[in-house]
Amino acid sequence: MRRISSLVLCLSLALVGCKAKELVDKASVSKDLQKRGTIDLMKEVGNDQYTPPEDRRLTEAQIQMYLKVREHEKTIAKVAREELKQHAANADKKEKSIAGMMEGLKAMGSAADFVTADLRAAKDLGYNSQEYLWVKTQIMAASTSVMAEKLNETITANFAKAYDDAKKAYNEAKDEQTKKLYADMLASYDKSKQEMQQKVDEDPALTYNRQLLSKHGDALNAYAHELSKYEDKEGDVQKGMDEMQKKLEEAKKQ
Repeated sequence: MRRISSLVLCLSLALVGCKAKELVDKASVSKDLQKRGTIDLMKEVGNDQYTPPEDRRLTEAQIQMYLKVREHEKTIAKVAREELKQHAANADKKEKSIAGMMEGLKAMGSAADFVTADLRAAKDLGYNSQEYLWVKTQIMAASTSVMAEKLNETITANFAKAYDDAKKAYNEAKDEQTKKLYADMLASYDKSKQEMQQKVDEDPALTYNRQLLSKHGDALNAYAHELSKYEDKEGDVQKGMDEMQKKLEEAKKQ
C-alpha cells in the first residue's frame, strides 16, 4: 500500500512539475512577444542568408533542427493564439471606443505573432531562419507527396475495379448494342490507363528526402502539424488525418 501511495505521489509531483514548467514557458514566451514584436523579428530574419545545396537533399542535422523548432513553435503559437482570442474579445466589449481600437490593434499583432511562430522559434534556438525555411519547404513537399501517393493508389485501385466490371459486363452482354456500349467504355478506359501509366520523371531529391524522413514519423506528419496550429481541440487534426487514411484504405478494398 505504501509503495502504491509513493508511486501516486511521485506521479502527482511529476505532473505538477510539468504543469509548472509549461506555465513558466508560456509566461516567458508572452514576455518575449511583448518585448520583441513581429517587425523586430522580421528584421532579424532579414539578416539571415542561406544557399541551399544544389542537390536539394536534407541532412539528419537539418531534420533534427526542424523537429526542435517545431516543438518550441507549439508553445509560441499557443500563447499567441490565446492572446489573439483575448484581445479580440476585449475589442468586442469595447467596440467603438479608443480602448476597443487599441485592443483590435493588439489582436492584429497577436495574429502576426501566431503566423510567424516558427520563425521566432528558429531564432530563439539560434538557428539560421532562412535555412530553416528551406528545410521546412523540403519536409512539407515530402509530407504532401506521401499523401498524394496514397490518394493515387486508391484511385488506381478503383480504376482497375471499374475496368474489370466493364470487361465482365462486355463478355456477358447479349446484344450488339450493349456490347458496343461496353466496348466504347473499355476503349476509353484503355486510353486513360495508358495516360496513367506514362512514366513520370521521379524527383531524386524528393525520393532521397522521403527515405531519410521515413526514420522520423513525426517529420513526415509535417502537413498535419501545420494544420494543427489552427485546431480548437488538440488532436482533432491528427484524428481527421487518421480517419482520411482509413477511408482511403477501405476505398482500395471495395
